[in-house]
Amino acid sequence: MQESGENYLETILMLEQKNGSVRSIDIANELEFSKPSVSRAMSILKTAGFITMDKNNQILLTPEGRQKAESVYERHCLLSRFLEEILGIDHDTASADACRIEHVISVETFQKIKEFIRVHDLKQGEEHR
Repeated sequence: MQESGENYLETILMLEQKNGSVRSIDIANELEFSKPSVSRAMSILKTAGFITMDKNNQILLTPEGRQKAESVYERHCLLSRFLEEILGIDHDTASADACRIEHVISVETFQKIKEFIRVHDLKQGEEHR
């Protein structure tokens, strides 16, 4: 899947969590993209089996789409946290960089960062006892 498709799925997931439902106009507003661009992307994601649309034009993630969106979102959150808390990068830069890194990072590297943060959290917990 291309980076743009992953970004759309992640945005759908975040808007769903925030608003409860998602329409193309919500995505267009969130990403500051044109409605036709979003409609085209939704058509591609629908054909690929990542989303469906109900009779009210609400966008729903399929199980496969939700799994992919949650995976991208997890990478984004963890990478943002790593860059900000561990490396001391400012919030906006960390979030922007995480958004780019989340699409190209290897599974192995991501797992090592995830493990590093888990160990870091355990050490922080021990220090506060």
